[in-house]
Amino acid sequence: MTGPDAPAALRATGLGFRYRARGGWTLRDCEFTVPGGRIAALVGRNGAGKSTLLHLAGGLLRPRTGEIQVLDAAAPGTPEARARVALLTQDKPLYPRFTVADTLRMGRKLNFSWDQAVAERTVREGGIALAARVGELSPGQRTRVALALALGKRPELLLLDEPMADLDPVARGEIMAALMAEAAERGTSIVLSSHVLPELEQTCDWVVVLRDGRIELCEDAEVLRENHAVLTGHADQADALLARHTVVHRRAGGRQLTALVRQRGPLRGDWHVERPRLEDILISYLRAGDTVRPDGAEPTEAAA
Repeated sequence: MTGPDAPAALRATGLGFRYRARGGWTLRDCEFTVPGGRIAALVGRNGAGKSTLLHLAGGLLRPRTGEIQVLDAAAPGTPEARARVALLTQDKPLYPRFTVADTLRMGRKLNFSWDQAVAERTVREGGIALAARVGELSPGQRTRVALALALGKRPELLLLDEPMADLDPVARGEIMAALMAEAAERGTSIVLSSHVLPELEQTCDWVVVLRDGRIELCEDAEVLRENHAVLTGHADQADALLARHTVVHRRAGGRQLTALVRQRGPLRGDWHVERPRLEDILISYLRAGDTVRPDGAEPTEAAA
């Protein structure tokens, strides 16, 4: 992970949160740093705590334990943080009776730093008329309008909670391209929660993996690719492999073993080695608690 003195877009120390009505902890003992200027993928199964973490970073919730900071110093929810951070939640709250032009006008009045040209371009690239009423737009079009509000604010940190779940593949590609351009041109830090793992491969350069409310990974995406390997070889090499490397996921079929490992030094033994895709690494870590079993067997469907 990034050192404690590195400039950070998002930093948490001992962060924990639980909803009073539910009883259990949604997040517990979370420690991580997302460096500034990165496009970070926030990945986890349903219920892992992704939305809660983004709501904490956006100031909609307050931690029960520990702390979280945005942009290296600001506490979420303070006037300084609200001026520098934009959060786009899953419900994308918009006024249905407003026209798109009314909505952007509201954004201009509520934000001291506002870029009308960027907001209008984001809307028009989706083929949306400024005179259209928000309540008459499709879910995907409403997502575009909400994103226009977020980008028009010109935030230093943009938090996106499953923003493209209701977009078609072409629209998702266009939005991801716009986000990459935003990060490249302005150095905007972006934290993006998404289940569409293949699309993260080409767009995100930092990865945060949440599993059961705890941080499983938080590091550079390219370093992850370089440090992991898919090994295929004879199953009798399993004990030697476990002794030297971290086995994230493995499966055995007869006398053959296939394993995704994090290398802790040179590979030894008679292995066929392949470099995994980022998607493969992420899925393996999300399943790690289920799939790494003493006998190397796959879990049952119910366990997975």
